Amino acid sequence: MDTMTASADALRAAMAEAAIEIDQALDMLIPRAEGLEAPLFDAMRYAAMGGGKRLRGFLVLEGARQFGVSRDAALRTAAAIEMLHAYSLVHDDLPCMDDDDLRRGKPTVHKAFDEATAVLAGDALQANAFYALAEPEAHSDSFVRAELCRGLARAAGPRGMCGGQMMDMMAERVGEPLEEAEIGRLQMLKTGKLIEFSAEAGAILGKAPLQMRHAFAAYGRDLGAAFQIADDLLDATVSAEQAGKRTGKDAAAGKATLVGLLGLDRARAQAERLAAQAAAHLDALGDRADLLRALAGYAIARRN
Repeated sequence: MDTMTASADALRAAMAEAAIEIDQALDMLIPRAEGLEAPLFDAMRYAAMGGGKRLRGFLVLEGARQFGVSRDAALRTAAAIEMLHAYSLVHDDLPCMDDDDLRRGKPTVHKAFDEATAVLAGDALQANAFYALAEPEAHSDSFVRAELCRGLARAAGPRGMCGGQMMDMMAERVGEPLEEAEIGRLQMLKTGKLIEFSAEAGAILGKAPLQMRHAFAAYGRDLGAAFQIADDLLDATVSAEQAGKRTGKDAAAGKATLVGLLGLDRARAQAERLAAQAAAHLDALGDRADLLRALAGYAIARRN
């Protein structure tokens, strides 16, 4: 078995183990409920648990491992970020946004429940994410908890995910093609900022020196950019069954992507360059960061 295969196998095993642990943490943070509010909890659990790659949560866990952070604290932060991510998908799939019927290989929340419940489930997942980070179980140091909340809010808000979604909607409404730099900024805000924060969160938990925080953030930034290009490549080249969600929607909606602008080969080459650049940010960590380097390769080689 060569080194690349060994790294890929180790990464798959580590990600599978992390996904199980993150689901267990989510099970505790989103308990089953009785009474009239029970459907809300059911919809939250449906959206957040039992699916997805857990890329963002894995970034938290693996980053935290570099600095000796307790697994329980890292899992709570990973689960909070996964709840925030799940909220964004629930709202993104709504008829007023992208109007999608399939997510992670199953009906979207507004199809499995109803639109009003989906809106509330997204709202509640977002609120629960910050609640999880603000509690002492996330970290004994209140400054660290505040940094986590601040970083997540920045990644999710108007200068992050929500701002990117607005750019995406406005570009579609205006109907004028975006240039390469504009597409890059849109994708950095909509997808990249949360991945960047996920990579930095482990260093925040570990009270790492500012230089290391910056290195992890830079790793996450380049990884996020590569991941989004890979997502666009999948949208253009694989079936809905393979991807677990509707594909071909960007072209159908006339959305500008780097794949549409550069073509498949040039876009793939750019994703590979970004993945290599991401891995290089972790050189100072030596072999300890091998799984994170392998993750950069996985981000552009995945098929769903």
